[in-house]
Amino acid sequence: MKASHLVALVLVLSGLSSFAATAADIEAGKAKSVVCAACHGADGNSTNPAWPSLAGQHASYIYKQLMDFKAGRRENATMTGMVAALNEDDMKNLAAYFESQKPKGAAFDGDLIEKGQNIYRGGITAANIAACMGCHEPTARGNGPAAWPALAGQHPEYIVAQLQAFKQGMRANDPNGMMRNLVTRMEEPEMKAVAAYIAGIH
Repeated sequence: MKASHLVALVLVLSGLSSFAATAADIEAGKAKSVVCAACHGADGNSTNPAWPSLAGQHASYIYKQLMDFKAGRRENATMTGMVAALNEDDMKNLAAYFESQKPKGAAFDGDLIEKGQNIYRGGITAANIAACMGCHEPTARGNGPAAWPALAGQHPEYIVAQLQAFKQGMRANDPNGMMRNLVTRMEEPEMKAVAAYIAGIH
Protein backbone atom coordinates (compact mmCIF):
# COMPACT_ATOMS: atom_id res chain seq x y z
CA MET A 1 0.00 0.00 0.00
CA LYS A 2 1.31 3.46 -0.90
CA ALA A 3 2.22 5.75 1.99
CA SER A 4 -0.38 8.30 0.89
CA HIS A 5 -3.07 5.63 0.92
CA LEU A 6 -1.96 4.48 4.37
CA VAL A 7 -2.26 8.02 5.69
CA ALA A 8 -5.74 8.29 4.19
CA LEU A 9 -6.76 5.03 5.83
CA VAL A 10 -5.53 6.20 9.23
CA LEU A 11 -7.49 9.44 8.87
CA VAL A 12 -10.64 7.58 7.89
CA LEU A 13 -10.33 5.14 10.77
CA SER A 14 -9.72 7.91 13.29
CA GLY A 15 -12.73 9.78 11.95
CA LEU A 16 -14.91 6.71 12.49
CA SER A 17 -13.80 6.13 16.07
CA SER A 18 -16.87 7.98 17.36
CA PHE A 19 -19.09 5.62 15.37
CA ALA A 20 -17.56 2.54 16.96
CA ALA A 21 -17.57 4.05 20.41
CA THR A 22 -21.33 4.25 20.71
CA ALA A 23 -23.67 1.31 20.25
CA ALA A 24 -26.29 2.10 17.64
CA ASP A 25 -30.01 1.44 18.11
CA ILE A 26 -31.33 -0.50 15.10
CA GLU A 27 -34.97 -0.08 16.11
CA ALA A 28 -34.53 3.67 16.45
CA GLY A 29 -32.88 3.64 13.03
CA LYS A 30 -35.83 1.74 11.57
CA ALA A 31 -38.22 4.36 12.94
CA LYS A 32 -36.13 7.17 11.45
CA SER A 33 -35.84 5.38 8.11
CA VAL A 34 -39.50 6.06 7.23
CA VAL A 35 -38.48 9.30 5.53
CA CYS A 36 -35.73 7.48 3.61
CA ALA A 37 -38.09 4.88 2.15
CA ALA A 38 -39.36 6.99 -0.74
CA CYS A 39 -35.95 6.86 -2.42
CA HIS A 40 -34.07 3.98 -0.78
CA GLY A 41 -36.93 1.56 -0.09
CA ALA A 42 -38.40 0.61 3.27
CA ASP A 43 -35.76 -2.09 3.73
CA GLY A 44 -32.97 -0.19 2.00
CA ASN A 45 -33.49 -1.84 -1.40
CA SER A 46 -34.10 1.00 -3.84
CA THR A 47 -36.33 0.25 -6.82
CA ASN A 48 -35.10 3.29 -8.76
CA PRO A 49 -31.60 2.78 -10.23
CA ALA A 50 -30.87 6.49 -9.83
CA TRP A 51 -30.83 6.03 -6.05
CA PRO A 52 -28.54 3.64 -4.21
CA SER A 53 -29.65 0.58 -2.33
CA LEU A 54 -28.44 0.78 1.27
CA ALA A 55 -29.42 -2.69 2.48
CA GLY A 56 -26.37 -4.54 3.77
CA GLN A 57 -24.09 -1.54 3.28
CA HIS A 58 -21.41 -1.04 5.95
CA ALA A 59 -22.76 1.15 8.73
CA SER A 60 -19.42 2.94 8.86
CA TYR A 61 -19.75 3.96 5.21
CA ILE A 62 -23.37 5.11 5.53
CA TYR A 63 -22.52 7.11 8.63
CA LYS A 64 -19.56 8.77 6.88
CA GLN A 65 -21.70 9.73 3.88
CA LEU A 66 -24.42 11.20 6.10
CA MET A 67 -21.81 13.18 8.02
CA ASP A 68 -20.27 14.37 4.74
CA PHE A 69 -23.66 15.52 3.43
CA LYS A 70 -24.27 17.36 6.69
CA ALA A 71 -20.86 19.05 6.60
CA GLY A 72 -21.06 19.88 2.88
CA ARG A 73 -18.18 17.60 1.95
CA ARG A 74 -20.57 15.76 -0.37
CA GLU A 75 -23.21 17.71 -2.25
CA ASN A 76 -26.73 16.66 -3.15
CA ALA A 77 -29.67 18.99 -2.72
CA THR A 78 -32.07 16.26 -1.62
CA MET A 79 -29.68 14.65 0.84
CA THR A 80 -28.59 17.99 2.26
CA GLY A 81 -32.22 18.64 3.17
CA MET A 82 -32.70 15.14 4.55
CA VAL A 83 -29.73 15.26 6.93
CA ALA A 84 -30.40 18.79 8.18
CA ALA A 85 -32.48 17.60 11.13
CA LEU A 86 -30.38 14.52 11.93
CA ASN A 87 -27.95 14.42 14.82
CA GLU A 88 -25.00 12.01 15.07
CA ASP A 89 -26.99 9.40 17.01
CA ASP A 90 -29.71 9.48 14.35
CA MET A 91 -27.10 8.87 11.67
CA LYS A 92 -25.53 6.00 13.59
CA ASN A 93 -28.91 4.41 14.16
CA LEU A 94 -29.92 4.75 10.52
CA ALA A 95 -26.59 3.32 9.40
CA ALA A 96 -26.97 0.33 11.71
CA TYR A 97 -30.53 -0.32 10.55
CA PHE A 98 -29.67 -0.32 6.85
CA GLU A 99 -26.59 -2.49 7.44
CA SER A 100 -28.85 -5.05 9.13
CA GLN A 101 -31.09 -5.39 6.08
CA LYS A 102 -30.63 -7.99 3.34
CA PRO A 103 -29.71 -6.70 -0.13
CA LYS A 104 -31.78 -7.99 -3.06
CA GLY A 105 -29.47 -7.18 -5.96
CA ALA A 106 -30.11 -5.26 -9.17
CA ALA A 107 -30.62 -5.78 -12.90
CA PHE A 108 -27.50 -5.69 -15.08
CA ASP A 109 -26.32 -6.20 -18.66
CA GLY A 110 -24.91 -9.72 -18.87
CA ASP A 111 -23.05 -8.91 -22.09
CA LEU A 112 -20.71 -6.62 -20.15
CA ILE A 113 -19.82 -9.08 -17.39
CA GLU A 114 -16.61 -10.51 -18.86
CA LYS A 115 -15.12 -7.10 -19.63
CA GLY A 116 -16.22 -5.77 -16.26
CA GLN A 117 -14.74 -8.73 -14.43
CA ASN A 118 -11.38 -8.19 -16.12
CA ILE A 119 -11.36 -4.56 -15.01
CA TYR A 120 -12.61 -5.23 -11.49
CA ARG A 121 -10.16 -8.03 -10.82
CA GLY A 122 -7.21 -6.97 -12.96
CA GLY A 123 -7.50 -3.24 -13.54
CA ILE A 124 -6.55 -1.60 -16.83
CA THR A 125 -2.79 -1.91 -17.24
CA ALA A 126 -2.53 0.37 -20.26
CA ALA A 127 -4.18 3.22 -18.38
CA ASN A 128 -2.42 2.50 -15.09
CA ILE A 129 -5.74 1.78 -13.37
CA ALA A 130 -5.54 -0.51 -10.36
CA ALA A 131 -7.94 -3.40 -9.81
CA CYS A 132 -11.12 -2.37 -7.98
CA MET A 133 -10.90 -5.43 -5.74
CA GLY A 134 -7.78 -4.00 -4.11
CA CYS A 135 -10.01 -1.81 -1.94
CA HIS A 136 -13.49 -3.23 -2.45
CA GLU A 137 -12.45 -6.89 -1.96
CA PRO A 138 -12.72 -9.75 -4.50
CA THR A 139 -16.41 -10.26 -3.69
CA ALA A 140 -17.15 -6.52 -3.74
CA ARG A 141 -18.07 -6.56 -0.04
CA GLY A 142 -15.92 -3.53 0.70
CA ASN A 143 -14.06 -2.82 3.92
CA GLY A 144 -16.14 -1.80 6.93
CA PRO A 145 -13.32 -0.62 9.23
CA ALA A 146 -11.97 1.59 6.44
CA ALA A 147 -15.47 2.79 5.48
CA TRP A 148 -14.95 1.60 1.92
CA PRO A 149 -18.35 0.65 0.53
CA ALA A 150 -19.76 -2.72 -0.35
CA LEU A 151 -20.66 -2.61 -4.03
CA ALA A 152 -22.05 -6.07 -4.80
CA GLY A 153 -25.57 -5.94 -6.17
CA GLN A 154 -25.68 -2.15 -6.40
CA HIS A 155 -27.58 -0.54 -9.29
CA PRO A 156 -25.10 -0.22 -12.18
CA GLU A 157 -26.64 3.11 -13.22
CA TYR A 158 -25.89 4.51 -9.78
CA ILE A 159 -22.33 3.19 -9.82
CA VAL A 160 -21.66 4.79 -13.20
CA ALA A 161 -23.15 8.07 -12.01
CA GLN A 162 -20.83 8.11 -9.01
CA LEU A 163 -17.76 7.22 -11.07
CA GLN A 164 -18.65 10.07 -13.43
CA ALA A 165 -19.15 12.41 -10.48
CA PHE A 166 -15.69 11.55 -9.16
CA LYS A 167 -14.17 11.96 -12.61
CA GLN A 168 -15.79 15.37 -13.14
CA GLY A 169 -14.92 16.57 -9.63
CA MET A 170 -18.58 16.85 -8.67
CA ARG A 171 -17.95 14.40 -5.85
CA ALA A 172 -14.81 14.88 -3.79
CA ASN A 173 -15.31 13.17 -0.43
CA ASP A 174 -13.00 10.26 -1.21
CA PRO A 175 -10.00 10.07 1.19
CA ASN A 176 -6.89 11.58 -0.39
CA GLY A 177 -8.62 11.73 -3.78
CA MET A 178 -8.24 7.98 -4.22
CA MET A 179 -11.30 7.53 -6.43
CA ARG A 180 -10.81 10.78 -8.33
CA ASN A 181 -7.23 9.86 -9.20
CA LEU A 182 -8.32 6.45 -10.44
CA VAL A 183 -11.39 7.29 -12.54
CA THR A 184 -9.87 10.25 -14.31
CA ARG A 185 -8.35 7.67 -16.67
CA MET A 186 -11.52 5.59 -17.10
CA GLU A 187 -13.84 5.90 -20.08
CA GLU A 188 -17.62 5.50 -19.82
CA PRO A 189 -17.76 2.08 -21.54
CA GLU A 190 -15.27 0.79 -18.97
CA MET A 191 -17.35 2.25 -16.16
CA LYS A 192 -20.49 0.59 -17.50
CA ALA A 193 -18.75 -2.76 -17.80
CA VAL A 194 -17.34 -2.78 -14.28
CA ALA A 195 -20.67 -1.54 -12.90
CA ALA A 196 -22.49 -4.43 -14.61
CA TYR A 197 -20.04 -6.92 -13.16
CA ILE A 198 -20.40 -5.46 -9.66
CA ALA A 199 -24.21 -5.55 -9.91
CA GLY A 200 -24.03 -9.20 -10.87
CA ILE A 201 -21.96 -10.29 -7.86
CA HIS A 202 -24.10 -12.06 -5.25
